[in-house]
Amino acid sequence: MAKSIAAVFLDGWADWEAGPALAGREWVGGGETIAVSLDGKPVRSIGGLLLQPDRAIADLDPTAADMLLLVGSDGWAQQGPFAPVTSALQARAQAGKPSAGICAGTLALAAAGLLDDRPHTSNSLEFLAGHVPAYRGRVHYQDRPCVGDGLVITAPGTAPIAFAATIFRTLVPEQESTIAEFERLFALEHRAA
Repeated sequence: MAKSIAAVFLDGWADWEAGPALAGREWVGGGETIAVSLDGKPVRSIGGLLLQPDRAIADLDPTAADMLLLVGSDGWAQQGPFAPVTSALQARAQAGKPSAGICAGTLALAAAGLLDDRPHTSNSLEFLAGHVPAYRGRVHYQDRPCVGDGLVITAPGTAPIAFAATIFRTLVPEQESTIAEFERLFALEHRAA
């Protein structure tokens, strides 16, 4: 069954972080992608791509999509936390709907209090603590490529494939063999010649 993802993009979004999770879903049944920005206005990626979002975060039903994905951007660190994003994340958690953040997108999860009591990762422990004064999850931090518990998924910006695979495992666990093949194919790039 196709699953929907609402992806939140800020100016300066990291092109490589969203691609595997969004485009890679074609391997596991596809689904709708809803592009969201804070105000509904276009946002430009680090690589210079201009993205026209479908809507503003305030116009998004926070629990309608099967997954809410926070794409990394320096904007999360420079401008956050963002009240509408925090509200959406907390509503999703209360409804038992998963959310995922990669790179600086993890800052929004921390600001919403979703990393205080569960295993998680990010670019580093110091990165989270330095940007989110209210962060209380130090003892749950794990230095791993991706951490997910079925409700919250986190990854550093250097792990877009592990991030995508964990999102897929959360959304379509019945597709495990396809997800494992997705991981194997991308791992071939790192094989010794």
